[in-house]
Amino acid sequence: MLKDLRATPSVAGGGRDRAALVQKARAAIREGSHSFHAAARLFDQRTRERAWLLYFWCRRCDDIADNQHMGGELGDQVDAEARLKSIRLLTRRALEGLPTADPAFDAFGLVAKECRLTGDMAEAVIEGFALDAKDWRPRTEADMMRYCYHVAGAVGVMMAVVMGVDPKDRETLDRANDLGLAFQLSNIARDIVEDDAAGRCYLPEEWLVEQDIEPGQHTKPHHREELAELAARLVDLVEKHEAAARVGAARLPFRSRWAVLSAARIYGAIGRKVRERGVDAWNERVYVPRWEKAWYGIRGFASALINRPHEPEEPIAWGIADYRPAAAVPAASD
Repeated sequence: MLKDLRATPSVAGGGRDRAALVQKARAAIREGSHSFHAAARLFDQRTRERAWLLYFWCRRCDDIADNQHMGGELGDQVDAEARLKSIRLLTRRALEGLPTADPAFDAFGLVAKECRLTGDMAEAVIEGFALDAKDWRPRTEADMMRYCYHVAGAVGVMMAVVMGVDPKDRETLDRANDLGLAFQLSNIARDIVEDDAAGRCYLPEEWLVEQDIEPGQHTKPHHREELAELAARLVDLVEKHEAAARVGAARLPFRSRWAVLSAARIYGAIGRKVRERGVDAWNERVYVPRWEKAWYGIRGFASALINRPHEPEEPIAWGIADYRPAAAVPAASD
């Protein structure tokens, strides 16, 4: 006689101990992102732990997608689609409360349950990895911004929910998306040469054409002046979305507002350093030293306390809907 088969019980975090997951997540963010780790310390304890758990999943997905460790050198990109399928499968199991055998995905299942994160929110992030898996490149500025939405803006949306924003509060989520866009645009400006070495380019093809830069030649020495101009153009966009994000941050609780405003200054400083260095921006990696992060934390505290953000110079007339869907972004080979 066949014995009754027992279904795997559904438990947030896959049945793992919450404290153990939090510690693993904390170790991951400490190694993987010094800037985000510094800003996350300003949250209240519960929000900080949830931010760590969410970051743990984001970092692990990125590493699986790029076949790397903690954002290090890209590995062999063969079987990118298979790795993407694995990310989706593990994420789905995590959301269902099933064990995944991977603490980062179990951590996501836990924070998703605690904060009402949804499969659609997760898929918005995974779509960014899907674009990289297709060796996709942006043709227009709108294409680039859609990519930034998927890889960073959508994370900003989930972070806002982790901080207590109602998932139905579209206006505040739009501004959380702006913060993610600003972060990613700074990263693109800083990493242009590194990305090119890895066979990737996130600068819009139309921008390159406007500068008369030949395909695949944008990082060559004879185009450094043009590249510096394009980087400055990226940083102008950083500051546009950074200003919009401050408007949304005003609606957050004090500790969360402090963390967000500090993070905005830290990541914005990366882009501004690239712009200030001009043609020398890529001679060595741009970073924000610890003392400077502390200074931005102090300034963020003052801004959070006063809580009167300056209105952006450009009226806010955009939102998340303007950066969807990924399906609308044509492949570079089309």
